[in-house]
Amino acid sequence: MTAYEAITSDPPVAAAAIPDDKDLLRAAVELTRDISRARPAVYWPDMLGSAALGYAGLTGAIMLANPLLALASALVAVLALYRALLFIHELTHIHRTALPGFRTVWNLLVGIPMLTPSFMYEGVHSLHHARTRYGTVDDPEYLPLALMKPWSLPGFILVAMLLPLALLVRSAVLVPLGAIIPPLRRLVWERASSLSINPEFRRRAPEGDFARMVFWQELGASLWAIALIASPLWLGWRPLGIALCVISASAVLNQVRTLVAHLWQNDGDAMTVTAQYLDSVNVPPPGFMALLWAPIGLRYHATHHLLPSVPYHALAEAHRRLAAHCGAGSTYAQACYPGLWPLVGRIARSTMGLR
Repeated sequence: MTAYEAITSDPPVAAAAIPDDKDLLRAAVELTRDISRARPAVYWPDMLGSAALGYAGLTGAIMLANPLLALASALVAVLALYRALLFIHELTHIHRTALPGFRTVWNLLVGIPMLTPSFMYEGVHSLHHARTRYGTVDDPEYLPLALMKPWSLPGFILVAMLLPLALLVRSAVLVPLGAIIPPLRRLVWERASSLSINPEFRRRAPEGDFARMVFWQELGASLWAIALIASPLWLGWRPLGIALCVISASAVLNQVRTLVAHLWQNDGDAMTVTAQYLDSVNVPPPGFMALLWAPIGLRYHATHHLLPSVPYHALAEAHRRLAAHCGAGSTYAQACYPGLWPLVGRIARSTMGLR
């Protein structure tokens, strides 16, 4: 059976019943020991270059009079800022001492300007990788989308489309009000301070050094959001409107990527590591479009769930080694799919009860 035939015809598997493939887990660790270190020479130019290209594209989208050139510039901004923003995922996995200054610079250049400082993912995404939480009600980044109703998918995308406005209101209005209204502050923190998709998730109050980091990031985001809301008074509405549209498009692209990052077939039971891997998705070469819609190593999302500490720049090599070692008919090969649209089609058919 080809990969395409598998993705379009295989029925959901009872994920909780899948035992661990110990040979795969052992091979994953042993074959990647030498590539598990984050390389500053890769991270810094990639992040800084993506941010610079993104803001240049946004400037062109705002200032260019030719509609076609402005649209092309906006597209560059969407893709480049999307890539820059996705470094928030790396910040949750790399050791705090691995890239000195990277977190601070990323927040100043990307996180705070895009109103998604790193605290919104740090301390949250790690729960998604917890052995006993993945795919359960305690996983902030999991919904059994494949088992839900057809309208759940358009709703899932619509939420992302409105995210920039929600973030603007959160940082400019709700956070400052929460500073003087403690119940509101608790509510905003629990329900609106994490990049999660599980509506049942409630975030615990920050403590210690993390709480101090949250304070400064919240302050920066709130001041920036208030400045953005006031900016039409001297710049007019065009810059803010275009910026919100660009960020909205990036958020939608990320939500589509999220939609196909997993098969979303678990009904809430705890899963083995192998089951979590098989519920996740790799979209390896020869397809090249995944470089755009799943950058920063996210085209190897299943491999990432096997090896969450391996940096993004090493995932392609990790995949190559594991694919060669395990072979075409292996457990490892079962999480590899041909592209975006077959995956979207699979989950859409599942919500409609079709196979």
